[in-house]
Amino acid sequence: MTTEPVVSRRQQLGAASAPSLLLTILGEFVLPGGHPVWTATLLELMGELEIAEKATRQAIMRTADSGWISGSRVGRQTRWALTDAGVRLLREGTTRIFGFAGGDRPWDGRWLVTSVSAPENQRALRDRLRTRLGWAGLGALNGVTWVTPWVDREPEVAEVLADLGLPGWSFVASSGRIGDERSLTRSAWDLDEIERRYESFLDLVGRRRPRTDRQALLAQIRLVQEWRRFPLLDPGLPRELLPPRWSGHRAAEVFRERHAAWAPKARAEWAALADRRS
Repeated sequence: MTTEPVVSRRQQLGAASAPSLLLTILGEFVLPGGHPVWTATLLELMGELEIAEKATRQAIMRTADSGWISGSRVGRQTRWALTDAGVRLLREGTTRIFGFAGGDRPWDGRWLVTSVSAPENQRALRDRLRTRLGWAGLGALNGVTWVTPWVDREPEVAEVLADLGLPGWSFVASSGRIGDERSLTRSAWDLDEIERRYESFLDLVGRRRPRTDRQALLAQIRLVQEWRRFPLLDPGLPRELLPPRWSGHRAAEVFRERHAAWAPKARAEWAALADRRS
């Protein structure tokens, strides 16, 4: 029996490591075309992103060992194709990245409350639970209670618990008269830290002015790399629960604008680079 690949919290958060950057390149350029990519192409591009050759080769092998890509030899060179599991992983990630913060979604005032815990002595399991519930947009009120204002996330939560073999329970409720929803929101999520991340993103993106096709390609990779951390950091709360003038709304607009503006040159440069074997 095969097991599904698991993405670490570090990879989900988009930390600028070799494995994370490799996933960004695969999702942004290899997934849409469906064509294999040469090792030499990845080495050249990752080198320009300041990743050492040894780290890139290790990232490629780790990604292959995880079941997301498979290699085939052509003479003395190797090219890498996405596996079915890799396609599913990257399609899900692309949907989350580009659908995130896409607009004002109406909220009916209800909350999904879930209670689940993993054994204290199983740290890896606890990390996976935290990563996957965070990816689903839930926030932790304490060690066992998770909440989200989007009650339609319940099937996803049920799938997470089933996959991890953990018992739990959930219910849908509206707020009562004790306390207020904004305080509850700040207990479940560090909104100040999330907003600082958005401000940093806006500052970084605002300074980039790619002129050549190669510069556009590198800028596009960095743009997606930096943005892909937000679907895990930010639960996508309704406006009623957010602070005034939430930076996330502006950041989402800037991401979409820059991505669309840089895409033609980035794709042209990728096509030219990917056509070369060495």
